[in-house]
Amino acid sequence: MQAIIPLAGKGTRVRPHTHSRPKPLLRIANRPVLQYVVDQLLEVGVTELICITGHLADQIKAYLDSEYPALEKRYIEQVEQRGTADAIRLARPHVSGPVLIVFVDTIFEADLSIIESRPEDAGIIWAKEVEDYQRFGVIVTDGEGYMERIVEKPSEPVSRLANIGVYYIRDHELMFEGIEHVMASETKLGEYFLTDAFQYMIDRGSRIFTAEVEGWWDCGKPETLLSTNREMLARLEASGHGGATPRLVRVGDGVVLEDAALGPNVSVADGSTIRRSRLRDCIVGAGSRIESCDLRDSIIGDHASVTGVTGVVSLGDHSEVAVHTRD
Repeated sequence: MQAIIPLAGKGTRVRPHTHSRPKPLLRIANRPVLQYVVDQLLEVGVTELICITGHLADQIKAYLDSEYPALEKRYIEQVEQRGTADAIRLARPHVSGPVLIVFVDTIFEADLSIIESRPEDAGIIWAKEVEDYQRFGVIVTDGEGYMERIVEKPSEPVSRLANIGVYYIRDHELMFEGIEHVMASETKLGEYFLTDAFQYMIDRGSRIFTAEVEGWWDCGKPETLLSTNREMLARLEASGHGGATPRLVRVGDGVVLEDAALGPNVSVADGSTIRRSRLRDCIVGAGSRIESCDLRDSIIGDHASVTGVTGVVSLGDHSEVAVHTRD
């Protein structure tokens, strides 16, 4: 089975961290977001990834080739980002059958194996019931759970099923026909949307089933990176796997801790050093140094240095900040 993964975005909402690192490689509980997604795809028998790349594509390729050497991969550059439909359109020459499409903005927990039990459906779209439906594109379904339409950020509660960006399309030929129809039409807000291609399919008699996920955690903003880090650390601690330690803390290999108080909700990647500091609700990258700090709700990149800071920081890779008190 093939899977298309759009990875071209610049991740502007997560700057400064995405200036030097693609958003899918930002870490949650010391694992890149992309790893959570690819591991789930492997579990359902995906044997080939079609990666739509752009921003910092060389890092995406290096990571996937290193971590998943046996997995077949194709890399296609999206030179101009014109929306989700355009991204998937680029994969058309390489898609040979039913295909999974996963946007790597979130970590999700879903039963992808249901694709085998629904051979009569043209596709499956996964969703999560939410209370704050106004923030999302929501899926309106019929009485049997099939998609009727998607409404972007509705003012009225027409549905609470948020579209999470995970799809299985069995009738891939009709989907690509729909994409071409969308690309020949006027843009919406300057973009071409993949969900409009799904609407094209439905308007021509296709049935796309809506399946709910067990869990869905956003990774698209600094505050949601921290909340998702908290959730993944809690799940690791509850399962007893992954090297989590009490107080929802995960520390990588070669980390040096001297007079350091960590937790709750702190992950520290390999090779970092923390001295005379307290950290709460923080993500710390690899090879960084933190000294004489009291930090909370902070994200610190790789090979960064923080000294004498109290409060909140958001510091990209290879950055330095120091506060020195005068005698």
